[in-house]
Amino acid sequence: MKKETTILNDLIETLKDGQEGFKQAAEAVSNSQLKSLFRDYSQQRSRFATALQSEAQRHGETDPETSSSATGALHRGWINLKSAITGGDEHAILAECERGEDSAVDEYKKALDNGLS
Repeated sequence: MKKETTILNDLIETLKDGQEGFKQAAEAVSNSQLKSLFRDYSQQRSRFATALQSEAQRHGETDPETSSSATGALHRGWINLKSAITGGDEHAILAECERGEDSAVDEYKKALDNGLS
């Protein structure tokens, strides 16, 4: 597999992790503005993943990534979202979503550093 498609597949997993994280966050909050924002972010991550799947195919990948990673939550910052949701604290849920996004930004920076342009 080409280096580019490996990097793209990793980013697709990151996006799928975020998509699921924001979906869970939307289901957990009662504030309608936050619920709507989290749903929008989840759908946005889905669109981004679809775009990267197309790009991976353009680079010769016949079976681009379609799901989140088994360890993605641990590695990409979404692991504590579940405990925040269980507590029902909207501030904690928001903080975990922010932390998850910080991890996603780090993944994109790594992709750029590894030659994805």
